[in-house]
Amino acid sequence: MPTESRRASRRRKGLPTWRLIRYADDFVILVHGTQGDTPALRAEIAAVLTPLGLRLSEAKTQVVHMADGFDFLGFRIQWRRKRGSDQWYVYTFIADRPIRSLKAKIRALTRMSSQMELGYVLTRLNQAMHGWATYFKHAVAKGVFCMLENFAWRRVVRMLQTRHRWNWTDVRRRFTTPSGQWRPITAGEIALRPVSAIPVTRYRYRGNTIPSPLASGPRLNGRARGEPVAGRSARRVRREVRGNGPGVIPAPRPGPTQRPADESGNR
Repeated sequence: MPTESRRASRRRKGLPTWRLIRYADDFVILVHGTQGDTPALRAEIAAVLTPLGLRLSEAKTQVVHMADGFDFLGFRIQWRRKRGSDQWYVYTFIADRPIRSLKAKIRALTRMSSQMELGYVLTRLNQAMHGWATYFKHAVAKGVFCMLENFAWRRVVRMLQTRHRWNWTDVRRRFTTPSGQWRPITAGEIALRPVSAIPVTRYRYRGNTIPSPLASGPRLNGRARGEPVAGRSARRVRREVRGNGPGVIPAPRPGPTQRPADESGNR
């Protein structure tokens, strides 16, 4: 099903259509048709993969309805009714497994008996949480970001309470302003950055706008026409470093059974 027009033509005739979404060796096939059309397509896919020495994993391969949803690359893709309306849309959520994985990393960095420096802990938390949030910022993730931000803040506060034997009054005195506003947890110039500040934007498909590597002209053996060969340039540089100019044949080296000649020519 290479084009949208071909899929639309088949739908007008009442025929099933499908579309492939692939990332590296993970792929999902969306089928527009009945449940009986899926087994035939699955058998065809298995036949295509067999000459490549590959096969479908029985444990990971499943056939589900879009209303039930499926996990793909850490996202939970599901067909749901929009709240307050009768219209249905395909939503992209964050799956449960990545959330549990990030929580496990936060717990490992903020153990109650941990003696790691606070600056190191805050740096590692910022790296883990912001890298994770940047990957999932295209999903429906605002509520998840706020939840993880509160989770990390409470873990750090409880670690400090255990380490310094603080009570809740000591915590409020150190991390609140005179007006009652909470201050960020800091260690020198390092602060626990809020994850909820990362903007959540919907991903826009840009497959048709990615520039082609062939746009600059034909390439020969991985290089454009007129581009110098890296190997020749490297050999020319090595010869000039030895003291031989371009086009000068280097002096022969002595064989394994010969000794180098001295200034008088004797060996």
